[in-house]
Amino acid sequence: MNDTADTTSEAGPASGPLSGVLVADFSRVLAGPYATMLLADMGAEVVKVEGPQGDETRAWMPPVREEVSTYYLGVNRGKRSIALDLRDSGDAALARELARRADVVIENFRPGGLAKYGLDYAAVSAANPGAVYASISGFGSGAGRDVPGYDLMVQAISGLMSLTGDPEGPPYRAGISVFDVMAGNHAVIGILAALRHREATGSGQHVEVNLLSSALTGLVNHSSAYVAGGVVPLRMGNAHPSVFPYEPLPTADNELIVTAANDGQFARLCGVLGLPDLPADPRFARNADRTRNREELRPLLAEKLATRGAVEWFEALTAVGVPCGPINTIDGGFAMAERFGLDPVVEVGEGERAVPTTRNPIRFSATPVGYRRPPPALDEHGAELRAWLTAPQEEADA
Repeated sequence: MNDTADTTSEAGPASGPLSGVLVADFSRVLAGPYATMLLADMGAEVVKVEGPQGDETRAWMPPVREEVSTYYLGVNRGKRSIALDLRDSGDAALARELARRADVVIENFRPGGLAKYGLDYAAVSAANPGAVYASISGFGSGAGRDVPGYDLMVQAISGLMSLTGDPEGPPYRAGISVFDVMAGNHAVIGILAALRHREATGSGQHVEVNLLSSALTGLVNHSSAYVAGGVVPLRMGNAHPSVFPYEPLPTADNELIVTAANDGQFARLCGVLGLPDLPADPRFARNADRTRNREELRPLLAEKLATRGAVEWFEALTAVGVPCGPINTIDGGFAMAERFGLDPVVEVGEGERAVPTTRNPIRFSATPVGYRRPPPALDEHGAELRAWLTAPQEEADA
């Protein structure tokens, strides 16, 4: 937490590459709020529009920090909150005025769900032709428009769960909502590209992201195995279908991830382990050979690794450029990031409102990210935002 290039003040003037960009955030739960938090970190002014009961994740607990869901805290820093009941004509009018003034509108309602409030893309773009309107759905706005989009469903439907777990055991979900996060990142990419287009042309556009498409592109080599090779990959536990060693291997105490993914790394691994003849063995000379003969190679490596502990091997192998790492719990992951000088935790807000949160992963040399506000309480900024939205825009912007 000693990176002075990042700002952590309660409010203050916005900084960052998106300073001056107003985002009307009609999203909730994870994919959309994660995207808008990243935009806020980069200087955008994000107004989080919530229903009278608030974002669902406010109630997703435990764990909690001072009776607030840590789930909610993890994806909502940097924003202002206004509670609007879109079923109320006055509140719906305020929401439409916010969208009319915004540079970016983002929502993750079911496709078409905002049309009855005059907040769909057609209505917003008619009133605000320069708006970049981003929609995040589970399965797109076509034949899958009515299917609810939850990350676990997409992990199942996309095939990810068929790849996760022991080969002889049941399929497993990933430990996080990986496709919500991926779709949030894709939404940010799309928004930034559309803002660049608007800068060049003056015109906004509709940016659409769906979790299933994010999942299929995110399966990368496994997707390519099917699309380009006609192969349907199946789960292999922690093993890699195309590289060996690239998996946990036992040591004297704990397992160690060893990822010697090319011939040079494998030779250095063998040198440290005291197996200098293995790289010349025709069974193991190339990656394809090692992968084909992994069942013969694995016990040879494991026998040597069993003589020392995982941390000791990590130090020895890292010193010669062999990628490896202990299998940590989350606290160990943060400790490792601290060791590497990545300052993974940043405190947002001041006094009793201060909240420790995970640092934005992007570093800018000229326009650093900022952390101006802690995650807002429900309708925390409602009064000031209502006053701003009901004032004439020229007066409000003065």
